[in-house]
Amino acid sequence: MASTYITRTQSDGNSRTWTLSLWVKKTRIGNNNDDLFFSSASNGTVENNKIEFSTDTFQFADWNGSSLGIQLKTNRLYRDPNSWYHIVLRVDTTQATASDRVRIYVNGVQETSFNIATYPSQNFTTKVNRSGKVLAFCRGYDFGSSSARYMDCLLSHIHLCDGQSYDATAFGQYDANGVWTINTSPSVTYGTNGFFILKDGNSVTDQSGNGNNFTVASGTLTNTEDNPSNVFATWNPLIVANYQPSFSNGNTRIQFSTSGSTNQASSTLAANSGKYYSEFKIDASGTIVIGITASQDAGGNSFPGRTSQSWGMLHTGAVYVNDNTSTYPSYGDSFTTGDIIGIAMDLDNNYLYFSKNGTWQNSADPTSGATGTGAIDISSSSASDMMFSSAVETGSCAVSANFGNGYFGTTAVASAGTNASGIGIFEYDVPTGYTALSTKGLNE
Repeated sequence: MASTYITRTQSDGNSRTWTLSLWVKKTRIGNNNDDLFFSSASNGTVENNKIEFSTDTFQFADWNGSSLGIQLKTNRLYRDPNSWYHIVLRVDTTQATASDRVRIYVNGVQETSFNIATYPSQNFTTKVNRSGKVLAFCRGYDFGSSSARYMDCLLSHIHLCDGQSYDATAFGQYDANGVWTINTSPSVTYGTNGFFILKDGNSVTDQSGNGNNFTVASGTLTNTEDNPSNVFATWNPLIVANYQPSFSNGNTRIQFSTSGSTNQASSTLAANSGKYYSEFKIDASGTIVIGITASQDAGGNSFPGRTSQSWGMLHTGAVYVNDNTSTYPSYGDSFTTGDIIGIAMDLDNNYLYFSKNGTWQNSADPTSGATGTGAIDISSSSASDMMFSSAVETGSCAVSANFGNGYFGTTAVASAGTNASGIGIFEYDVPTGYTALSTKGLNE
């Protein structure tokens, strides 16, 4: 939730030398009002600092009284809502060289190109590790403002090392394919105010041994299977439809508002082989369709069922393909608010299956392989990357997707079904041979 944040009040430590390392998955693009994910402040005063995505750039700022003592803002833009970014902020204001006093690393690479570069004076005292200052993640304040800003994002493996200056290699490394990966148990010194939280879930209990625990100050801090080592699909705000829905809860919930026009959203990940399962809960019903679409057909005025390489089940239970041609007019039961629609996408045999509240429609069997018992033939998609998709033509509809995170919005699944692949948590049993649409699922 956009108003969820965690806090801890600090004691005095080393405010000149410290290192912050965290993994963040941003969900909003080009938004300068909901992108602040770290701060150390006395709420609403000029004494604060912040780390944020500022209109898709990365920025660190620290005020010295009424002026900026530090401000580094990158030229590089960060616009991928499907990626986890590893951020390391290395501060050591005792250094003789100004550019060594604050160093920023993103995915193992030090940032050296800045749109704004105000380095601190030597021995500058930052607002981190200062007694009475409140550390907060996903909430902060602009200079002199009492209006809080929040960020809807995912966070993982947050370390603060008090009195230590570490580069990114202390917390991550490149794998054999040259991909920057997480070090889940780094060998670092934490110091007085140091901590390690969000290690293997949504626990804000300090794992460093210092006992510097955080508190969930507002909202619901939910767990997620999506992590730096296994990125799960979400709805993709970068796919521009003629009428864009609003995205929330880490881009797993879409809210449609415009009536009489097609509002559409598609998943961030796509595949052209393998077998994948996802679930979609109807939060508010109307003229709504849920299905799959080829990546080249996503966006614009398209929707699942409009093209020859997309299929969608309407709320009436009919399945459409190729510009609203109802090839399966009585495929399944109608669905409405509260119902959960499951989709099994078999791209090895080119078949598609729908379930409603755990019951496979049309007496289908997603495990029937080449036989395709009760399936929808999607063989025209054989050369395409297919993704999950949803659209509506009436306003006020909403859909929460469970691509394997185990939640619909902020509500956990009632009782997790069986899952032979072990990737993802779903409400109902995952058909044998199917997996979540995630980076590990794609590489099974």
